[in-house]
Amino acid sequence: MDYIIIVAGGKGLRMGSDIPKQFLPIGGKPVLMRTIERFREYSADLQIILVLPEAQQDYWQKLCKEYHFEVEYQLANGGQTRFHSVQNGLALVPDDAQGVVGVHDGVRPFPSIEVIRRCYETARTTKAVIPVIPIVETVRQLHTGTGTLCNSKTVPRDAYRLVQTPQTFDIQLLKAANRQPYNDGFTDDASVVESYGHQITLVEGNRENIKITTPYDITVAEAIINSQLSIIN
Repeated sequence: MDYIIIVAGGKGLRMGSDIPKQFLPIGGKPVLMRTIERFREYSADLQIILVLPEAQQDYWQKLCKEYHFEVEYQLANGGQTRFHSVQNGLALVPDDAQGVVGVHDGVRPFPSIEVIRRCYETARTTKAVIPVIPIVETVRQLHTGTGTLCNSKTVPRDAYRLVQTPQTFDIQLLKAANRQPYNDGFTDDASVVESYGHQITLVEGNRENIKITTPYDITVAEAIINSQLSIIN
């Protein structure tokens, strides 16, 4: 059996809003609902685990009633860091479970079904997979310790990729990796598994799979929704 852990702990500070970014509406529906629906669209059998801070759960339940949101999921409490939030979500996955578990940002509502499928199917053999996209802009590296933006150099962008989610793993591998003590180098779930000693496989992501963190991202998200609707119609 496969699982997805959707982590939504944002506070919306960069949005300049009192409403956490995962609850902001895009196309007339909260971001987080669109994210959950995308994974249900991928598979009716996928077990969905939502990780939310306790302080946000009453507001979320209110939104679910308001929007008649009825997708089934299990709820876990958010932790002090993303690492601890994922640990709380993993606790709802049986210790003897076999299959693939994904971890996804709650504010990424547009992973394509093809990318989700690619991540899950590849993880069945390689056990640790992340979707990535190429960098299209020129990249410059700042020299550390200089305290100035003047001391920098261009680096080859072909040597780098932008990382997305869902990041998918063999269930037993991710559980074992998350038993490690926390450290500041755990920037995502792949870094946790890599620290445990397992190699990460890269697969192609989709550029629409943006992480909504700023007002500009909301504008882009609305454009993506309008584009998808025009294709359907």
